[in-house]
Amino acid sequence: MKKLTLFILFLLPLIGVAQVDTAAVIKETEAFQQELNKEYKDKSTSPLLLGDLKKFKQHDFFSIDARYAVVAHLTLTPDAPYVLLPTTGSRASEERSFAIAHFELNGKQCALTLYQSKTLRELPEYSDYLFLPFTDETTGNESYGGGRYLDIRIPKEGNVLIINFNKAYNPYCAYNHKYSCPLVPATNSLPVAIKAGVRFEGK
Repeated sequence: MKKLTLFILFLLPLIGVAQVDTAAVIKETEAFQQELNKEYKDKSTSPLLLGDLKKFKQHDFFSIDARYAVVAHLTLTPDAPYVLLPTTGSRASEERSFAIAHFELNGKQCALTLYQSKTLRELPEYSDYLFLPFTDETTGNESYGGGRYLDIRIPKEGNVLIINFNKAYNPYCAYNHKYSCPLVPATNSLPVAIKAGVRFEGK
């Protein structure tokens, strides 16, 4: 019994390392939405075609829902080689599997591969940047048919992080054919509906 008690006491601080704070999720998601709308309204940063840019007011987002911010446990894949991910164009994206994120959502066990770009890894401001492309049961219906993306940062310590699907966005190629966007690998297809992030905005 004494050993069990000590074990539980040891686990308590670990359990509290990554917990979903609803207020924080709402705040960071609102900031994300404002920044994304600002980017798309600005002619110098927007991927929109000129005709669409003139009409653009804001993205159509699902309602912010903290249930779509999940605690994920990472299984690192340090020996994974860089591979060329196919894209919507002729250019391939050189990425490697950095880790597999495991989490539960809507009562289902899920897993997604987090990718690290060889090019971005060499840039100081993006050295901790991870790319998370995914599809789900809303894909092609309530959300873009090519899937959506998330930007993730490597945890400063430990192998646990929060994935906030409320910050899911469409690839540029959803709006403009001149962009070459990485295709979502089949292994990153979720068995649940992610009613969070940017809704379907295709033409």
